[in-house]
This record gives sequence, structure tokens and C-alpha cells, in this order.
Amino acid sequence: MPGFAYLFERFPSFTQTFCYREVAELRRQGLDFSIFALRSPKDEPPQDWDPAIVARVQNLPAEDALVPEIDRLARKTQLPAKVTSELKRWGRESDFLRLYQAAWLGPRLQQLGVRHLHAHFAGMAARTAYWVERFWNIGFSFTAHANDVFAPKPFVISLGKIIGAARAVVAVSDFELEYLRAKFPADAAKMLRVYNGVELDRFAPLNPPNSTSTIVSVGRLIEKKGFNDLIEACRLLAGRRVNFHCEIIGEGPLEGTLRAEIETAGLTKSVVLTGPLPQSEVIRRLSRSAVFALPCVAEAGGGMDNLPTVIMEAMAAGLPVVSTALAGVPEMVLEGVTGLLIPERQPAALSEALARVLLQPELAHSLGAAGRERAAARFAVERNVRELRAFFEKCAG
Repeated sequence: MPGFAYLFERFPSFTQTFCYREVAELRRQGLDFSIFALRSPKDEPPQDWDPAIVARVQNLPAEDALVPEIDRLARKTQLPAKVTSELKRWGRESDFLRLYQAAWLGPRLQQLGVRHLHAHFAGMAARTAYWVERFWNIGFSFTAHANDVFAPKPFVISLGKIIGAARAVVAVSDFELEYLRAKFPADAAKMLRVYNGVELDRFAPLNPPNSTSTIVSVGRLIEKKGFNDLIEACRLLAGRRVNFHCEIIGEGPLEGTLRAEIETAGLTKSVVLTGPLPQSEVIRRLSRSAVFALPCVAEAGGGMDNLPTVIMEAMAAGLPVVSTALAGVPEMVLEGVTGLLIPERQPAALSEALARVLLQPELAHSLGAAGRERAAARFAVERNVRELRAFFEKCAG
């Protein structure tokens, strides 16, 4: 489908495996499209990406090469007048690089016959797509996720302006869809919900179920993941002499703080920060764990998780899930059916829920089996991407 292209900030990225899965599944379903990225991936741990997909990514020039090239084209009047005048008017105002990226990208999209551009997150890529539409009349849509809509940054091209200019906005949970429709009622009709998807076959549960006592969690080491509450819950479990081992997979700015908390709690032998791991290794560790925990919290500025992909991955792996009743999490974790939900910032309640699962194997198996069934019914990547495919084909004419 040459009329359609993706625009990412970075692609592929190990912190956004849902984006890679979406692209890979669209390719598997027979769509042909271009992929552009504003930046090259940096300091990424090794992943088992498909080389054929990675080879399709066209990275935009870095700022030190891009800006002189576009300025030269403007001086030689080789850009449309509206592009040149907007570049001059904007000058070096904050986020000016988005205009330069749009000026570079537009002619290449036109040459490819692209009529519709899709971005992920209401961030750099969506703001660049906003200017592509203004400069080159190429329509765009974007998928909204979490902090990009719950705690948007105050850019001149605001979240409201991006939504107003977009042909459509894809929300990844019913919670987010209702939130956006309430906040931007004039644009409610252009919003739709399509869940992120998971490759069920890659996360097949062990049969018979694993009998370990490992608690596993995955995510960036940032406040909204609630890892400090998980560490405190582990301290309480140790105090009750519940047998467990906890692995927290990921990296982030709170690594030093969390390591200090683990040491202070005397948990250095039972709670491990593994750092980032390849997706294949994450899948292996899920398969040999007893329970998945992610005690998400809302940050003071409004930032919070929405539909953490790692939860649906854990469900696909047949693990019981313990999390908080926040945002879109209850659309995945049904209390007492596929997992246990607790109030946020309540490590004692988290500890109690983890103890229930660890000490009651029959309960753990029941929750895990129901979670796998729910993942298959609602979050199978082939089904959800099929919805996106129909949407993109319509947008691209």
C-alpha cells in the first residue's frame, strides 16, 4: 500500500515492542509501506528484530546536517512559499526542528505516493506529522498512549492542536478513549480504540505450570511503575517468611534509588534488578515465574501507565497478574478472574496479594489460565492489527 507510511521518533526500540509488533504484523498481513524515524536508536540492548524490517527504516538526517540543507533549499526558493515563510516566521522558537523535519520529509513522501502518515505517541513524530499536513497536505493520524496524553508537555503545537489537525486518533484502551473524548469533545468522532496486540504463540505457557516462587516484573525504572512499592512488599513477604525470589527487568533513572532501597531492606539476595534484557530472554523468564507484578501509580503531574503491554504479555504466558486498578489495567486484569487488583501505593495490600498467589497454587493456575484465555480473546496481535489495517487502507484511499 504505497499510499501509507509510518513516522516514529525512534524505531525499533526495546521500550516500545508494541510498535514493532504492529509493524511486523502489518507486514505479515501483506501490507507494503515505508517507515521513517526522526532519530536512530541509541544504546539499545540486542534484540531479535527482523533484519528485513530494520532495513526498511529511513532515518532522517541529524540536526547538524538537516538544518543547513533545508536553509539552503529555502534560500534557493526550492521549497513551497508557505514552507519558507513558516520557517522564517518560526525562527529558532522551541521545537523548530519539527518544521525542518517536515520540510525534509514531505517531498520524499510525495515521491513515494504517500497520502497518509501514522505516528505513535503525541510527541515528536506527531508534531512533525502536524507540519507535514500543513506544508504538504498529507493527512496524518496517531496512536495515543499514556503520559503523552495524561501529562502532555506545554509545546506550542499542543496536544489539542495535534488532535484537531489529525484525521483520526487511536486510543489503546477504553479508559483513554473516554478520557480524550471528554477532554476534546469537538474531536470525539474522530477517535477510536484499538488495543495493542501480543503474539500469543511466542508467550505459550508451560504445561504443566511452573512450580517456582519467582515474582517477575518488567518496565522502565521510573516512578509510575511503582517498583518501590514492590520492593517494600517483598520486605513484608520476607518478614512473613514467605518463600520468594523477585526479578525486576528494565533500566531507568531510578536504578540507583531502587538498589539502595533493596540494600536497606536487606533483600539483596532475594530481589534482583536485572537491567534490560532481549525480548526472547524476557519471554523465557516469564515462562519460569510464578506471578507477574506491576503496582502502577499515578504521578503528581498526572503521568501514569495506561495499558502496560507487559501485563498482556504475562497473561499470554499464563501468569497470574497482581497490579493496581489504574487507567486501562482493569480492562486486562479482571479482579479474582485473571489476577488480583489492589489500590495504588499500598505495599501491604500488594504483599498480601502476592502471598495469596504464591501460597495457593490452585488459585495461581486458575488466574493464569483465565488470563491466557482473555489475552487470546482481546489482545491477539493479528486481530487488533487487522482493525488498524482496515483503518489505514481507508485513510490512504
